[in-house]
Amino acid sequence: MNKTIVSLLIGVAFAASAQARGPLTPNEQATARHYASLIQGNDPKLAELTLFFTQFPKGGDLHHHYSGAVYAEQYVEWIDKNNWCVNKASYRIETKAPYEGCLSGSAVFADNAMYRELLQRWSSKDFYNHSSLQSPPDKQFFDTFGYFGAVSNTNFDLGLQEIKKRALAENLVYIETMFKATPMQPDAEFDQAVLKPGLSDAELDKLFAAQMAKLEQNASFNSAIADYVSKLEGYHKGIDDANFTMRYQTYSVRLLPPGLVFSCMLSGMKAASSTPLIVGVNIVGAENDTVSMRDYSLHMKMLRFLKARYPKVNLAMHAGELALGMVPPEGLKFHIDEALHVAGAQRIGHGMDLAHESNVLGILRAMKAKGIPVEINLTSNDFILGIKGEAHPLTLYRKYGVPYVISTDDAGVSRNNLSNEYVRFASTYKPSYAEVKAASYRSIQYAFLNDAEKQRLTRQLDQRFTSFEAMVAKLGSK
Repeated sequence: MNKTIVSLLIGVAFAASAQARGPLTPNEQATARHYASLIQGNDPKLAELTLFFTQFPKGGDLHHHYSGAVYAEQYVEWIDKNNWCVNKASYRIETKAPYEGCLSGSAVFADNAMYRELLQRWSSKDFYNHSSLQSPPDKQFFDTFGYFGAVSNTNFDLGLQEIKKRALAENLVYIETMFKATPMQPDAEFDQAVLKPGLSDAELDKLFAAQMAKLEQNASFNSAIADYVSKLEGYHKGIDDANFTMRYQTYSVRLLPPGLVFSCMLSGMKAASSTPLIVGVNIVGAENDTVSMRDYSLHMKMLRFLKARYPKVNLAMHAGELALGMVPPEGLKFHIDEALHVAGAQRIGHGMDLAHESNVLGILRAMKAKGIPVEINLTSNDFILGIKGEAHPLTLYRKYGVPYVISTDDAGVSRNNLSNEYVRFASTYKPSYAEVKAASYRSIQYAFLNDAEKQRLTRQLDQRFTSFEAMVAKLGSK
């Protein structure tokens, strides 16, 4: 069946589920009144909203990066576990002896001055009170991954358990995390071939087909994919239970040469086809990087080619994570459009350059008609791009009926959580209780899960809302 029709049918099913719950219960009415009292006026009651949304049942976090979700403090603990150290001058991790000019993780914790500066380099902590080094915010954000990158590639089982523990603490039932890049292979000859100016789509597809055939004959490449999947399945043990579910996306990094990007996309497709734990493929990295900008259209054509050969693999896409001034104006004209209409993205991550896109109305109409949601990350959009409030395109997506979900992006880097993203959404845009509740349900509706899993999580969400609304009603009666 056509995927557009399937998406619409699922949407109808969710709407029917909402109607089946009938008119508002007394507890739901009381909760709506209480919530309305918290957001009214020019000064929303932020402390009470924080309490409200910490307890508020959240469906899923659909735009979530594993390595950026783990807090720096956890990474510092793992340094000792791995017998590594932190360089006192560069604040980068030393993984090989001789360890000169280094401190152990426990020594970092004991040195308050170094510990504070490490947190400022490894996350966005203290950026806005100007006590940290003031590099440009987008550079500050993406540089953090270079500091903790080595240790983030270890102790995956512990990291996933830590993320699950935090999710349970804020009443979150599902996370779909971008885990790690799948295996890739360099190929300078392919790089040169696909970057030749003036190639037609047919010529590119021919090059892609030859490269795919070459990679599929590479035994070590295919063995590495199988190893990736096997290890992920091992790390995942003990994560799913009656209260929580996690699934994974793989990704390629758009800053790399074309051969590495294409092979990583292919390995991601193959990995996703081999285990139900991997539910989608994505592409990540600073979108304003010179290589990212140069190769953006090439990457979308790579994904179109591979999606045609792996039609059952879902695509979420970082697209339009740009602001005026980061790139020349013409660089803001096409990213969301090509993610949708070339690559075939089923969800759009960020979608921030919307108002600058040449086909803005076509984008909005297509996303509404096909049920393609945008993943809204208010804190990181503000920090990285400087876009917030009425300047945020969420106002356009809402006006034109495009489905949206609220998500975190990199909660560890941002020193944030999903509850606070809802607080920010509610206090800034003053949505009704019905709208924020619908946003929670949408994050299950648009998850890359099969219908049975969505129905299971929806029933779980129903139960949690019943309990939550009873609690709020009881508090409101005192």
